[in-house]
Amino acid sequence: MPPTPPTWSDAVMDVFHAQKIRQVAYVPDTGLKRLIEMVRADKTMQAVPLTTEEEGVAMAVGACLGGERAVLLLQSSGAGNCINMLGMITECRVPLLLLVTMRGTWAEFNPWQIPMAEATPSVLAAIGCVVKKVDNVEQVGPTVSAACQLAFNTNRPVAVLMDQRVVGVKEFK
Repeated sequence: MPPTPPTWSDAVMDVFHAQKIRQVAYVPDTGLKRLIEMVRADKTMQAVPLTTEEEGVAMAVGACLGGERAVLLLQSSGAGNCINMLGMITECRVPLLLLVTMRGTWAEFNPWQIPMAEATPSVLAAIGCVVKKVDNVEQVGPTVSAACQLAFNTNRPVAVLMDQRVVGVKEFK
């Protein structure tokens, strides 16, 4: 069987290694499935499955206090769950990189996903996150790298919003 060609997940893992990310919190998500699998298989990182997204914000504070770097992987529908906790991150100047897979942005089948997709960029910005958007695969690696540097060099939350054109469109079956 020929080797699998590199994907945006490979580019993100390269950034995680270069930036010495040690803890990756996530709520299971189809769009992040390959990246989550890669993190779980990596012996240099601790993959932390969550029951709710805001747990990942608390984990990132603990990682920072312990001298480690953490990333939170989540879907746009879970971004709203984090807003109160992100206020603490902003106020305390804790660095946090959020990789957010956007639902409701491109060929969405579920109408419930659209309101939060529309609100996510402005809501995250309103709580103090720097927001960067990615709508093609070629932008993922460089954008995640720049966002990671911005978060950890300036001690602030930075969210990279990855459009469905990058992570794939879910279909109702």
